[in-house]
Amino acid sequence: MRAVVTGGAGFVGSHLCERLLTQGHRVVCVDDLSTGRAENIAHLLDHPRFSYVHQDVTQGLEISGRVDAVYHLASPASPRDYLRLPVETLLVGSYGTRNALELARRDRAAFLLTSTSEVYGDPQVHPQPESYWGHVNPVGPRSVYDEAKRFGEALTMAYRRTYGVRTTIVRIFNTYGPRMRADDGRAVPAFVTQALAGLPLTVTGDGTQTRSLCYVDDLVAGLTTALETGVPGPVNLGNPEEVTVRELALAVREVCGSASPLTFLPRPEDDPRQRRPDISAARRELGWAPRTPLTEGLARTVAWFRATAPLPGEALPTLV
Repeated sequence: MRAVVTGGAGFVGSHLCERLLTQGHRVVCVDDLSTGRAENIAHLLDHPRFSYVHQDVTQGLEISGRVDAVYHLASPASPRDYLRLPVETLLVGSYGTRNALELARRDRAAFLLTSTSEVYGDPQVHPQPESYWGHVNPVGPRSVYDEAKRFGEALTMAYRRTYGVRTTIVRIFNTYGPRMRADDGRAVPAFVTQALAGLPLTVTGDGTQTRSLCYVDDLVAGLTTALETGVPGPVNLGNPEEVTVRELALAVREVCGSASPLTFLPRPEDDPRQRRPDISAARRELGWAPRTPLTEGLARTVAWFRATAPLPGEALPTLV
């Protein structure tokens, strides 16, 4: 199979490129490096079945030769990034998704859209099944990401119904692991870099808000399985084991062997109070469930940060 991965130099995208190569596929990685990093794919550049295209998918997606699969991951994904790039986030969710869908339509390729648990907003149903329509503030600061993904889902389904494109939608819940940017503002990299530097761990609110954290290797296994299965979705991919943000901070501190204190900051606007996926559909339709315990995943992540990531000079605010 020849697969195109938009956003392939990002945190999740680079792991997906690796998995596809391991499975024997040819991979075309497309990324403009606005939030992705060249070092994430540097070790793949000499691989005979890997190629890299520097391209902004909102401006077009011109890939020569036949394509069998399109994985559309391109988008700012951390709160710090999409709040810094609000218009760009909306454009990649609209124009970028259309261009990726057109590429799949051209070659009758399978198409997978990575949507997000953010489509559920600050949920009033817990845990969140795919049938829940969400509780989203459409004009709040986080709406640029929420609504970009909601529009992307609607456009994907329109292409499926109108043109018969073989589409799959997955909704990704909080994911962590090696290659997260230390400065992207999400909880795990912020806590890890702070703990390793001996700085206070910045917890927003009182820390009782919850998240469900899935290790990146488990997630990418779900992505490839979803496309291969061809299930239309949407399908939740995430870890149903729920932890509070305070518990997460303490777990990171223990893995790092740090004595850093916890410090508390105001919660960002529209920050979800609770987040946990109902993965019944993924178990039933994909035979998928996460396998990596949080302590094991955190140990691998911390080891990567110790080996490769620079430490911040000051405490970073945590946006989950």
